[in-house]
Amino acid sequence: MTPRDDNAALATEDVEVTAAGHRLRARWLRPTTALSADAPTLVFLHEGLGSIGQWKGFPAALVATTGLQGLVYERWGFGSSEPLLLPRPTDYLNREAEEALPEVLAACGIDRPLLVGHSDGGSIALLYAAAHPQSPVACITEAAHVFVEEVTLAGIREADEAWRTTNLRKRLARYHGEQAETVFRGWTETWLRDDFRHWRMTDRLPAITSPLLAIQGADDQYGTEAQVEAIVQGSAGPARPLLVPDCGHAPHAEQPEVVLRAMAGFIAEVLVG
Repeated sequence: MTPRDDNAALATEDVEVTAAGHRLRARWLRPTTALSADAPTLVFLHEGLGSIGQWKGFPAALVATTGLQGLVYERWGFGSSEPLLLPRPTDYLNREAEEALPEVLAACGIDRPLLVGHSDGGSIALLYAAAHPQSPVACITEAAHVFVEEVTLAGIREADEAWRTTNLRKRLARYHGEQAETVFRGWTETWLRDDFRHWRMTDRLPAITSPLLAIQGADDQYGTEAQVEAIVQGSAGPARPLLVPDCGHAPHAEQPEVVLRAMAGFIAEVLVG
């Protein structure tokens, strides 16, 4: 169950879709085995500095393990998608969940999404599940935020210092090209704004009825276990937490075997029951 970067057992297809008025890049991952007509589609939602490439081999591994097809896409402003305009609105996560994601799903013909979201992508998955409770087959989140913590802001300030003093700019440019600075500023400047400190979505959680697996690294530098507790306790549907030891903000990258096993097991339970 170790994620790999090669997609030999999968058929891949890169496409462009338009959602909320913006051109987005997406990639299909399809297993070679036939799918049942009602099989859900794994939809991967990247983090606040993420892209298709930064998921590495994890989506392919989860597709291969579950036998479900997957869609990985880059939101507005990331990777090869249409460049972002700054400043971002305070409700940018809500807009991604309630405007862009539904149009991505419709454009790709996905009627039964099973959402897998990391960090910002996890928050977007939860907001979508709250706005469309009958739509997702299930939701899996990694390091999702449902409110702003001081540790989150401290971690972002450290990242901002790393942008100025390390090769972080160069590393991000590998995936975002000329958009790297806009991607970074869109994340740091938004979260560190005074008006964003009061952002929270805990009031949306009771509308979520789909099965939910909330994952977080025990050593997450951007959030505490309080995030997972709020998600699990606040959601109306069956929800379970998973705190991964010896792990920071990216469980699928830092503890891939543990996370792949947990996600695949959860998905198998959802499909059976």
